[in-house]
Amino acid sequence: MRSERAAGDGAGMTLRLLSSPEEYRAVEEVQREAWGLGGDGPVPATIQRAIQDNGGILLGAFDKDRMVGFTLGFLGREEGRLYHYSHMTGVRPPYQNRSVGFALKVRQRAEALAQGLDEIRWTFDPLQSRNAFFNIHRLGGTPDRYYPRYYGTMRDALNEGLETDRLRLVWRLKDPRVEARLAGECPTSEEDEKRVRESTPLVETALGDQGLRRPAHVRPPEADRVHLEIPPDLHAVRTRDPGVTRRWRDVTREAFLQAFAHQYRVDDFVTVRLGGERRSFYLCSRAERTDGA
Repeated sequence: MRSERAAGDGAGMTLRLLSSPEEYRAVEEVQREAWGLGGDGPVPATIQRAIQDNGGILLGAFDKDRMVGFTLGFLGREEGRLYHYSHMTGVRPPYQNRSVGFALKVRQRAEALAQGLDEIRWTFDPLQSRNAFFNIHRLGGTPDRYYPRYYGTMRDALNEGLETDRLRLVWRLKDPRVEARLAGECPTSEEDEKRVRESTPLVETALGDQGLRRPAHVRPPEADRVHLEIPPDLHAVRTRDPGVTRRWRDVTREAFLQAFAHQYRVDDFVTVRLGGERRSFYLCSRAERTDGA
């Protein structure tokens, strides 16, 4: 378990499986801070305990004696295949951008492998560029399904006023690409920019009055390599150009549903500078046919 210990050491944290009622209560506190929970309360300590004692994995990250982050998941099954479903991973705001989330995912991967599993799945908001970059570019996960309005209406600070569409991500734990990304082997920024320029847009965008990009329309997926643009900072859109936020959700939903229906796969997610402007893209390609056509 050298790699997961190294990840925890790199973040300056201690990682461990949780077991006490006090630790489960601390997870509730981290949930409130990480997501600004209002009417939708945290996963309670009693449910956490049930998950942990029955095949789930609940890990905490500690700065000395203070819990600063956690990841919680349970056993899942689809068509006879078993996997670990990662329900939530949260980090207290002062500790975000300090590799705590990465350390937790690396340790979660080790725990799942120790259970004999080779796959972890979870969902995330496709308009949250930081999550997309972390899940796809840094961890090497692969989105494979788009779920419109997945959770219905939510009232926490991150989701209020926006339909809860989600991408499902599959993390194939023994995939060489995953192992390479975990080792820090990622394309250079120049290579990322080249991949964007050599692909065709699914969503046409233009700069608006606030200096932020606005989606114009969705193009049908036709080229072998395409890209799907989202805002590099959704919070900035919601703050400075709130009227366009729902438009981003609508066009992104349409573009993803069309792409998946036409057998495109998501290869990567990148944030690059084009013409001095910071922009974010899902990079997709047409999956190879297996029916002999």
